[in-house]
Amino acid sequence: MPGTGLWRTKSIEQSISDTDEPDTKLRRNLSAWDLTVFGVAVVIGAGIFTLTARTAGDYAGPSVSLAFVFAAIACALAALCYAEFASTVPVAGSAYTFSYATFGEFMAWIIGWDLILELAVGAAAVSKGWSVYLETVLGYLFGKGAKTTFDIGSVTVDWGALVVVAILTLLLAVGTKLSSRVSMVITGIKVAVVLFVIILGIFYIKGSNYTPYIPPGETGGAGQTGVDQSLFSLIAGGASSSFGVFGLLAGASLVFFAFIGFDIVATTAEETKNPQKAVPRGIMGSLAIVTVLYVAVSLVVVGMTSYKDLATSAGDGSHKTLATAFSANGVDWAANIISFGALAGLTTVVMVLMLGQVRIIYAMSRDGLMPRGLAKTGEHGTPKRATLIVGGLVALAAGFFPADKLEEMVNVGTLFAFVLVSAGVLILRRTRPDLPRAFKVPLVPLIPILAILACLWLMLNLTVLTWLRFVAWMIVGVLIYFGYSRRHSLLGKRQADGLDEPVKAPEA
Repeated sequence: MPGTGLWRTKSIEQSISDTDEPDTKLRRNLSAWDLTVFGVAVVIGAGIFTLTARTAGDYAGPSVSLAFVFAAIACALAALCYAEFASTVPVAGSAYTFSYATFGEFMAWIIGWDLILELAVGAAAVSKGWSVYLETVLGYLFGKGAKTTFDIGSVTVDWGALVVVAILTLLLAVGTKLSSRVSMVITGIKVAVVLFVIILGIFYIKGSNYTPYIPPGETGGAGQTGVDQSLFSLIAGGASSSFGVFGLLAGASLVFFAFIGFDIVATTAEETKNPQKAVPRGIMGSLAIVTVLYVAVSLVVVGMTSYKDLATSAGDGSHKTLATAFSANGVDWAANIISFGALAGLTTVVMVLMLGQVRIIYAMSRDGLMPRGLAKTGEHGTPKRATLIVGGLVALAAGFFPADKLEEMVNVGTLFAFVLVSAGVLILRRTRPDLPRAFKVPLVPLIPILAILACLWLMLNLTVLTWLRFVAWMIVGVLIYFGYSRRHSLLGKRQADGLDEPVKAPEA
């Protein structure tokens, strides 16, 4: 029986029944290949073009490749749990929808609020990075005077970020299938650039750059101390999170950001032709492809140049990128190609992050936890209102406010969602063993438990300051839930009316 109050759960049958509402119905036109493209499109982006060099230089040294392996293992364990849930509950909303069916409404809201942090803030930050790369590319084409920002009084407007967000918002509003086709073309370009990096970089590898594989730990530095060092390092009495074992573990938690995105595939389950089979294939396929590419790139980059030359600049705090390794070897023309590839890569990252954000808000709105009007779909079978609002908010944040990279803030939110999804598999196996599951996690309960432990371990290796900010964000979410969402919940209204069976929601 479903619970009441904060712990009331939305049945799987009700979630599936809601997908047939005429005014909020999404169009099913995506295949397993489309989902794999979406996954690769969002995962190969800022992480591989910028985070690899930075993590090697500031935290892990040559062992950055091992850091990627650790992060990939945690992601693979969680991906298996996502795949089972998505094949069992083929409904938009991903971790939010899964949590609603297992932990109850309050935890579902917390996860939904958490995913807003991951997706919307991530899209704004990456679009700012896109604008920086656009300025670099324009400098190659028209000279170094080209700028993607201008000042209006004391306000700096980033027109580059505004342009990319506006174009992508239009694409997402017109249709998910069209977005997939555009994403496929751009993803092909950036995968080609990544392969170019690997193949060309092999010829410049020096064996001495791999020694020491795990550099000795340092005091201070980029990992620093106090609230800027990892929580595990602080608890264990480590001097800092710069290099050594603590640096390797902190590096794994940081490069986890590079894998974020495969979970967005699950948010499109309701728009997929055969979600029970296509979604698990899309999730596992995209994760397998990017893991191989990430480990290969990290081995090449630290082999091309000493990790010390990839450290964040002490003077202006600027970060090194893949292009740095090629410039250090006198291959500037290759560095230019990488810049073009990064521009293409970040384009699809912003688009798929926005797609995932829109689908989360769509699912929460359909349940009444956000205004119901945001779930209404138009002639193209997409939630236009939610799309336009998300596009507007991302454009506002990226175009008019300074946005530093928020990798760790995004990481802690995503890892928290992974923990709940993995635990949800265990709960649903016990409470609803009768449900048809097109994909089943092997070795239950071992795999879900390992997924939970791996994600909690990575969370412990994020900085203390990140944890403080995450707690503050969650407090705001709790206030909104009790101030609005709890009173407008459709599930709550159905229970108040004594309705336990799936029913149609009122029109928006």
